[in-house]
Amino acid sequence: MSFQNLKEFLNILDQAGEIQYIRHPVSPYLEISKWTNRESKKPVGGKALFFENVKGSNFPVATNIFGSPRRITIALGVHHLDELGDRIRKLIHFHPPKNLKETFHLLSTGISVTKFFPRREKTIPPPCQQVVHTGDQVDLSKLPVLHCWPGDAGPFITLPLVFTKSLATGKRNVGMYRMQVFDRNTTGMHWHIHKDGAHHYNEYRRKKLRMPVAVAIGADPATVYAATAPLPRDVDEMILAGFLRKNPVRMAKCITVDLEIPAEAEIILEGYVDPDEFRREGPFGDHTGYYSLADDYPVFHVTAMTHRKNPIYHATLVGRPPMEDCYMAKATERLFLPMIQAILPEILDYWFPWEGVFHNIVVVSMDKEYPGHAQKLMSGLWGQGQMSFCKAIAVVDGDTNPQDAEGVLKVLLKNFDPTSDVTLTKGILDVLDHASPVPCFGDKIGIDLTQRLKGEPPRISKSSVTSVPPEDLLFSIVKSRVPGLVNCRHLLRELSETTGSSNRILALSLEKTPFWKSKRFASTLLGIGDLDSFNIFIVFDKDIDLSDNSRIMWKLFNNVDPGRDIIFEQNRMVIDACKKGPPDGHERPWPEELTFKDPPVHPLTADR
Repeated sequence: MSFQNLKEFLNILDQAGEIQYIRHPVSPYLEISKWTNRESKKPVGGKALFFENVKGSNFPVATNIFGSPRRITIALGVHHLDELGDRIRKLIHFHPPKNLKETFHLLSTGISVTKFFPRREKTIPPPCQQVVHTGDQVDLSKLPVLHCWPGDAGPFITLPLVFTKSLATGKRNVGMYRMQVFDRNTTGMHWHIHKDGAHHYNEYRRKKLRMPVAVAIGADPATVYAATAPLPRDVDEMILAGFLRKNPVRMAKCITVDLEIPAEAEIILEGYVDPDEFRREGPFGDHTGYYSLADDYPVFHVTAMTHRKNPIYHATLVGRPPMEDCYMAKATERLFLPMIQAILPEILDYWFPWEGVFHNIVVVSMDKEYPGHAQKLMSGLWGQGQMSFCKAIAVVDGDTNPQDAEGVLKVLLKNFDPTSDVTLTKGILDVLDHASPVPCFGDKIGIDLTQRLKGEPPRISKSSVTSVPPEDLLFSIVKSRVPGLVNCRHLLRELSETTGSSNRILALSLEKTPFWKSKRFASTLLGIGDLDSFNIFIVFDKDIDLSDNSRIMWKLFNNVDPGRDIIFEQNRMVIDACKKGPPDGHERPWPEELTFKDPPVHPLTADR
């Protein structure tokens, strides 16, 4: 099914019993966020939420509308998300591309151009301009913009479709960049340095020219999704939206800037960004589950606000997985698989665990043919678009389903050898990565779990271990040598025993002090003779519930810089997944974890 606008999609969700309506008054300050957080954490994402009576605004608010396996497939018009990849695969086989960019150009060539290329809206005025406010009439306070988390610097527009145009090529880009509302007619423009919106901005800045920008809030599902998709530069997201919808997106001219926006959108903001105007933006509770820190970003000046006669304000809440964005990321995973396979055909499948917040870890299955093939694959992935942000890559053979978490863990326990299976390198990181000692750049790790081929160094055989101390005895053993220990747990004990693996993992939570630097507690743990049966130790902060597998994986994937926080000794390793500070060689601020309790004020953000 194809949707022309947001209301059509919500009507279908209503008929499917997928919407919960909240009719009593609610506040956009934290209250809508608390509702959304609770709902998104329910099994398979709960329901979409529609807040009919929002304090301080005449506009209703819709959240969590993509936040379940069923709703994301309805949104994108498929029964299963792999159908998206199948459609791309047919195009690729029809005309094999030479690179990832050519893959997307297929969407606008041949017979596809008549189906998917955006068209001009003929209705005057277009739906998105039924109500027009310009100049002094613009007042962003009329919008029910959410204040999402207690530590946020203010209200943020969380699902904006930001339209810009290259000064050099004239090509359009549509990205999704959060926007902090500063006052009645200005917002922040949170362009990450690696994103195309920032590239366009830099073109204007070098020429010292004012940059036109338009923002759509609330559109049909395919158009909203397309703004999140990691497309190559100069590939029009509106063509991808048309491809997903199976009919073109109709576009309308803006009133005050020379840009086009989706004619069926709910709300449009038009305006400009000056080349050298910056303002402190943030903190903001982000999809990593932590607050991204305050920094200086460009300022968006709103010259016009237009909308439908009865618009719906579309918003999302991001935070520790699972949240609504996880289901959108899953769609990206399945849609982009055949495109990656066109460049790296040895890839059979891959999986981005939610706990890795999409950019921190990927598990890849491959058809391995020669020595070093797994390492070549890692290098290839680290050189592809937004895959270059990935901090950790684990590679398994083709007979292991990377989507099967237990199967992957079995292979890890059976095959992993710290002395020969680890590849460490450096590269760019996502702006939101907080574990690296410096922003946007740091260490990466590749883990080769494939079977050895002739010509590859053999794995070190480990002596079989007949028994492991029970949990209570383990605690006593460690407590006697490690002051501040709160708890410990033998991870994957049953799986290790059933696979007959000699890889044993011990997780510990402790109260870390400046005295207990990574190398110190690593040497202490590795020196305890009664723990010789363990070869992998993972250390967490004292407040971590070691029985919560999802939480400890989230901390492991987010809090570790592989080059600094993993200590190797022969075929054993200690991983420090605790918070870091100057004693650990981490000089920049460590962000606070998201909670609806008021966070402490960081000195760098106290003056906002």
